[in-house]
Amino acid sequence: MTVRVLLADDQPLIRSGLRVLIDGTGDLRVVGEAATGTEAVRLTRDERPDVVVMDIRMPVMDGIEATRHIQAGPDPARVLMLTTFDDDDYVYAALRAGASGFLVKDMALDDILGAIRVVAGGDALIAPSVTRRLIEQFVAPPPAPPAVPRRSSEGITDREREVLTLVGRGRSNAEIATDLHISPATAKAHVARLFTKLDARDRVHLVIIAYEMGLVLAP
Repeated sequence: MTVRVLLADDQPLIRSGLRVLIDGTGDLRVVGEAATGTEAVRLTRDERPDVVVMDIRMPVMDGIEATRHIQAGPDPARVLMLTTFDDDDYVYAALRAGASGFLVKDMALDDILGAIRVVAGGDALIAPSVTRRLIEQFVAPPPAPPAVPRRSSEGITDREREVLTLVGRGRSNAEIATDLHISPATAKAHVARLFTKLDARDRVHLVIIAYEMGLVLAP
């Protein structure tokens, strides 16, 4: 199956480079390009891509707002944010808007292609170099009011709590299986049950929940 990709970035050179990279594969195809968030929303509605590779900073409507509009529609596309994270301290808002993860623009080309495939397959991805900083911002309590109580872990088993902790640390299903001495299929089943019990949107959401429960501590 060919994964249909929409590129949204206000820099033509970035879009051109990504198009050449993506169209050179056998399983990915660019179906449209947008230079603004408004165009990205419209083209997503018209072209029905599987994945939108979305820049954060764009004119007219930024990538976060565009993601929010896309996720509000029926059968929304998966959104993979593209950013120069060191300049974008507000990138965590993309996850609140419904993005399935984000890439850093200086990642290796093969990693970008792999990330698109991961997101198209229904999983989520966060650039490893910034995961801890991102989550720390996401779960930080507001400065004025008292800190919001942590999310309860009631309803999940001890084994599921162990699995959730490892998900929060960025472990893949295969790595969880190795750490807990269980089969990959069993690890995958535990993660699937966590999605249901915790009403999690995707794996990124599980990471956030693990931090909110205090299972993983930000540095």
